[in-house]
Amino acid sequence: MSADKFHVDQEESEKSIQLHISGELDLAAALTFRYALEAVVHREDKELVLDVGRLTYIDSTGIGIVVSVVKIRDELKAPLIVRNIPRGIKKLFDLTGISGFLNEGIEGSA
Repeated sequence: MSADKFHVDQEESEKSIQLHISGELDLAAALTFRYALEAVVHREDKELVLDVGRLTYIDSTGIGIVVSVVKIRDELKAPLIVRNIPRGIKKLFDLTGISGFLNEGIEGSA
């Protein structure tokens, strides 16, 4: 098991709920991620932002959870933004075909 432990920090503002995701999103982290999402994914009153800038790895379980979130938010007609996608994870999203369903937030370059 890697030392890159999975973690989710939540930040809420008047208009959005941001989940800052870091570490490795794999089978071992799936329950933690689902738990964090459970409280916010159905909130239609606010934009849901997944900031994955510190995500170092994602496996098929993690991708499946992201697809589920996309579907739920689409059915609710509630906004979902995926922000700061690392290059390697973006490539995986492209290969699996989910990039076309993600509304990617634009961040200024640092």
